[in-house]
Amino acid sequence: MTRIALGVEYNGTGYSGWQKQSDIQTIQGTLEAALAKIADEPIELTCAGRTDAGVHAIAQVVHFDTTAVRPDRAWTLGTNTHLPPAISVHWVKEVDKEFSARFSALSRCYHYIIHNSVIRSALLASKVTWYYDPLDIEKMRLAAPYLLGEQDFSSFRSAECGSKTAMRNIKKIEITRQGDFVVIQIEANAFLHHMVRNIVGVLKRIGAGFNPPIWAKEVLEAKDRRQAAETAPADGLYLTDVYYPEPYRFPKSAKTLIISEIFSGMNKNELV
Repeated sequence: MTRIALGVEYNGTGYSGWQKQSDIQTIQGTLEAALAKIADEPIELTCAGRTDAGVHAIAQVVHFDTTAVRPDRAWTLGTNTHLPPAISVHWVKEVDKEFSARFSALSRCYHYIIHNSVIRSALLASKVTWYYDPLDIEKMRLAAPYLLGEQDFSSFRSAECGSKTAMRNIKKIEITRQGDFVVIQIEANAFLHHMVRNIVGVLKRIGAGFNPPIWAKEVLEAKDRRQAAETAPADGLYLTDVYYPEPYRFPKSAKTLIISEIFSGMNKNELV
């Protein structure tokens, strides 16, 4: 058996999340079916982060074991011929049996993109979240440090979250504005179900002036989901990086181009 790692990009619109489910279209199910055609045997995938319905990925990492011996081009270009346009394999690398796309990861990084404009964009539907009231990113930045470090994020997990513990370690929260786009970058060792979207919901209310920055600390300390804001939509959420220890250095995604240049270009009416 050989263990193979893949880098996968996908548009989550129209899919019921990553995790395979019977009679429901998911990213995992679609990708496993395509890989099985190349391997000529069933394939089971393990991913770095199980994204929700409608969530996108620029740099999802997966692994699988196979007895099939194929050139790299078969696992990338060959697999892509059996995939819909919304899913694409970007790179392949053979790894040792100790590697796990999920458990070997040191941290994951997500970007959440808000189109902060009075007028919604038809072309950006499902790719960003639209919010019409002005957002003060300075207030949002003041709130962010309260959420850093290893803490109990019970207030930011969904009722369906199956994790045994709500302890997570957020290493970084960066909030920037590029014209009409507010970009929230969050890196943590791991995430609870809906954790990023619930954090964005709180930051958005603070940026809109409904609550002061200290409210983020109060929500966190409450350890009660009912004390937080509404869950932000899946639109606009991207898995953009997964970080691994030194033995596993994979090709980096083009997130800088996708997150910064493309969306700033859209803001300048340079969309092509």
